[in-house]
Amino acid sequence: MNKAWSVCNSRAWLRVKGRVPVEAALTVSAERGSIWTFPDLGHLYSSLKMKMKEKVGFLVCVWFVLCGCCLGRFVVEKNSLRVTSPDSIKEVYECAIGNFGVPQYGGTMVGIVMYPKTNKKSCKNFSDFDISFKSKRGGMPVFLLVDRGDCYFTLKAWNAQQAGAGAILVADDRVEPLITMDTPEEEDAKADYLQDITIPSALISKSLGDSIKKELSRGEMVNINLDWKEALPHPDERVEYEFWTNSNDECGPKCESQREFVKNFKGAAQILEQKGYTQFTPHYITWYCPEAFTLSKQCKSQCINHGRYCAPDPEQDFSKGYDGKDVVLQNLRQACFYKVANESGKPWLWWDYATDFAIRCPMREMKYTKECADQVIKSLGFDVKQIEKCVGDPEADSHNPVLKAEQDTQIGKGARGDVTILPTLVINNRQYRGKLEKGAVLKAICSGFEETTEPAICLTEGYFP
Repeated sequence: MNKAWSVCNSRAWLRVKGRVPVEAALTVSAERGSIWTFPDLGHLYSSLKMKMKEKVGFLVCVWFVLCGCCLGRFVVEKNSLRVTSPDSIKEVYECAIGNFGVPQYGGTMVGIVMYPKTNKKSCKNFSDFDISFKSKRGGMPVFLLVDRGDCYFTLKAWNAQQAGAGAILVADDRVEPLITMDTPEEEDAKADYLQDITIPSALISKSLGDSIKKELSRGEMVNINLDWKEALPHPDERVEYEFWTNSNDECGPKCESQREFVKNFKGAAQILEQKGYTQFTPHYITWYCPEAFTLSKQCKSQCINHGRYCAPDPEQDFSKGYDGKDVVLQNLRQACFYKVANESGKPWLWWDYATDFAIRCPMREMKYTKECADQVIKSLGFDVKQIEKCVGDPEADSHNPVLKAEQDTQIGKGARGDVTILPTLVINNRQYRGKLEKGAVLKAICSGFEETTEPAICLTEGYFP
């Protein structure tokens, strides 16, 4: 077993209400009160609740949760916030980029801060209070300052956007390191607005929030410059990026957003890859089962290779539908397809495979099978035997080289940090934060090129819808 994956922080434990004192949860959250926000953690917790009476199943689920949470160092991606007036707080501050909306990678945004007299946490629609933050013609956009708490970060942003704000600044309510604001789990998600959030968002420290509120209460105008120019490094004429994804299509809005992103981004990704502007690599997260439980019913249904590589149950129910091991196998096939395609000099065909598989082999139609995957592989001109050789024997009591490499890669190195959010996009070794949407992602990738080396797709007017 990989020792790096066998060590969990001794402070890790679960709590249904209040803060989650899991070490990594201190750096990423949808909002207080949620168990958050590692790959399919909502699923794991739901499974955990259903299986509490089954001792082995309970222990195995807890292990998956803890090892999914405590892999090491999660990096909070930040951008620069410069207060340009008043002089009393004029300074450059750090803020944490929200994992929703559209950060302006490569650019800056100037605005004035407003703090609402009512609905200070932005948990309700501002139209209910007859409040608008729409800028007058020729005026600067409003950066709406709101307090943390009582509702999801995404709902705060949506209400601010609906009221006309150009950006939202969420002030923390306690002194602590900055965290990444993320989207809620699928069981709580409001898919009808999550994908429509377009304003940038940032979490600021309690001290900065208090300082801004103090100046506003004195009648001062607070001007702020949000700067994303250095949020992603841009060292040369090629951008390297990774997409940590999942073949599971039954995990709610997060799975739907991944599927739509792959389908919509495929054309741009293939143009960039074929012309040598980018180097793209797909990745897949797995966990392992504790050695004492590798022969249990739960580990056998959720894992392959004797508990070495596992995924949560798609339906949150061990007794019906597809199992976690089915997801691991399909993830492995996709990783193997990329490996074979890359060795053939056509790595961009992964986008075709992932798109076609999602369309032709959905779980809801009971087509999430090896046979359906083989049909997609053949349709793209590849030999199924090559893929199967890479997949190997899932029953073998040994490592699979591809999945072992995936586990090793998930552990962060340098500035990237561990990959703990699914999906995650990594651009030039920095984790992307924001909406998983073609235009937003393309803009972020384009900001990763050294100045004057951007490809035509980045310079064409209208590439960012």
